[in-house]
Amino acid sequence: MSEQDNLQNADGNKENKALENTAAENVQETVKETLEETVEEQTATHKESKDDNNDDAVISEIDNSNAEDSEDESANDRHNIEEKDYSEMSLDVIVLELEALVKNEKAQAIKKHVEAIKNEFNEKYNALVEEKKQAFLDQGGNEIDFHFTTPLKRSFNEAYKEYRTKIKTHYKSLEKGLKDNLSTRLQIIEDIKALTDLDETMNTKYKQFKELQDQWKAAGSIPRDKYNNAWNSYHFNVERFYDLLHLDRDLRDKDFEHNLEQKTKIIERAEELAKDANTNRAFRELQALHKLWKEELGPVAREHREPIWERFKEATKVINDKRQEYYQHLEELYEKNLAFKNGIIELIEEKTNDAGNTHKAWQTKIKEVEMLREEFFKAGKVPIKVNEATWTKFKVAVREFNHKKNDYYKSLKKDQYDNLDKKLALIKIAEDNKDSEDFVATTQLMKKIQADWKTIGHVPRKDSDKIWKKFRAACNNYFDRIHAKKNEASAEEEKAYTEKEAFLKTVTETKLSGEQKADLATIKEYIAKWKTIGRVPGNKRKIENDFNKALDTLFGALDMNKNEVEMIKFENKLQELSTAKDQRALESEYNFIRQKISDIKGEINQLENNLLFFKHADKKKPLVKSVYDNIKQHTESLKIWNAKLKKIKVMENAKEKAVAEAEAKAATEAQQEAKETE
Repeated sequence: MSEQDNLQNADGNKENKALENTAAENVQETVKETLEETVEEQTATHKESKDDNNDDAVISEIDNSNAEDSEDESANDRHNIEEKDYSEMSLDVIVLELEALVKNEKAQAIKKHVEAIKNEFNEKYNALVEEKKQAFLDQGGNEIDFHFTTPLKRSFNEAYKEYRTKIKTHYKSLEKGLKDNLSTRLQIIEDIKALTDLDETMNTKYKQFKELQDQWKAAGSIPRDKYNNAWNSYHFNVERFYDLLHLDRDLRDKDFEHNLEQKTKIIERAEELAKDANTNRAFRELQALHKLWKEELGPVAREHREPIWERFKEATKVINDKRQEYYQHLEELYEKNLAFKNGIIELIEEKTNDAGNTHKAWQTKIKEVEMLREEFFKAGKVPIKVNEATWTKFKVAVREFNHKKNDYYKSLKKDQYDNLDKKLALIKIAEDNKDSEDFVATTQLMKKIQADWKTIGHVPRKDSDKIWKKFRAACNNYFDRIHAKKNEASAEEEKAYTEKEAFLKTVTETKLSGEQKADLATIKEYIAKWKTIGRVPGNKRKIENDFNKALDTLFGALDMNKNEVEMIKFENKLQELSTAKDQRALESEYNFIRQKISDIKGEINQLENNLLFFKHADKKKPLVKSVYDNIKQHTESLKIWNAKLKKIKVMENAKEKAVAEAEAKAATEAQQEAKETE
């Protein structure tokens, strides 16, 4: 095989993607290709080379990469620019992003970013226009008279226009540069061709020839569709000149020797790269070596041509095989990432279509979707052929979720203002009647508006606390007046208060012995004695809280299980509630415990759902461990509250039984009296 044949093979005869005829269109086609598409094209070429057992296709892969890199110098810049989630940005932030990109980055490097920004801006702006239009129509306007504009739109148009101007200028400059370089290279070929006819010494011709070779190396890139023809013509005339050098064997042999020395160094470096674990770095340097071999070095003596080319080609094949294995592994990883991301998208779609349509349900879904978004961004790359489609699908899923969420809260906001009007009306009724002396009629009215308040529903958050305080103050004012009348201190209650006050001092000053059983018996005796003293006046019931605090201090000094202590204190509280004049106290405590149990169960369910997102996560990781610790803590708390519920149910059942027995006894006595009367 001749050196000419070798170099032709090095150029690569395998056709790439069909190109347009004009140089400008070739430039645009090259700029449009992303670095990932180059990788995909290289991978496809290498697979085909293995299937066909054609080693020369490996060389084509190197040279195709060199050709593309020379024409698209912005590839690295393009992939160093951060890709952001523009769907989460407001219109003004989107405009600022566009202005910053156009001002600070090369126009040819931001095409993908600008298109994404343009799509998001148009979608959000059109939605804004529709919203303004609907508001205009709702106010009685005529559609034909509607007009809307904003400075943001003008700013966006100006920035986008500047981008289009810059990219157009870039294309023209690139096209002109490629054409000028082509003209320069064609002239160099003509000058080499003319050397053979010059009436000069061989040394002079050789010096001129080396100068022309240096000019060829520095000439720059040319249109890709002209590359092979220009190179073949250049190579033909170089060989033709070397044939002329046969007349001066000293010069020829000296040049052959130099080329052999340099090509041997290239081969040795390629063989070192074949052992490099960093396949991408090795491939990039291999491209430079091929370019050096092809562009800057001439032929060697005929007896060395075939051996050194085969040696170089073998090292090239080893690097390509390793690189192909690397990309095969990446493809498998990308496929797993794709499956994971598609699963996340499906989960977001499920959350969007979930039937739960309450504020609590939406708050839960919002947190879950936010966690899913974070998992999506952490998942890594997917195959390039579906990257854009997957990203678009994800954005659409998130956007649909946000639309549905916003629709719900818009309707909720209207309902909340209606609820606000209804609750303000109840406040007026409460304030109008808070000082009424007609306790029988007013009590029923107050109970009714309290019940109505509970059924009305939520109001805007900013008004919630304010109106509740007003309503509660009015109701409390009325019921406190009733309770004040009911709790007028009797002589017996005043006596009980005096006794409890003295006994409280004893309890407060008690120093425990440190013997758990004895100390616990002492505390229980205090509790039992306190109950025997009796009730105190309603306006002095603070002493009950003081006693409970004193008990807390004593219990705190005991080395006892917290749950056991909690139940002892709760039993004491139940005794107080069961003897209270307000019969609703026990019922309120029962409802409070049931609600507490429901809340804890809800928290446990939420934490267990959160664990689904970390199905295969290591339990030793801080975040996962904290979730498990929270579940354990809530489960222990749930046991205590269930025990409390059981206790209060037993007391209520006993109370109901006692009432039933009393009623039955009363009925029996009434029947007996009736018989005696007869």
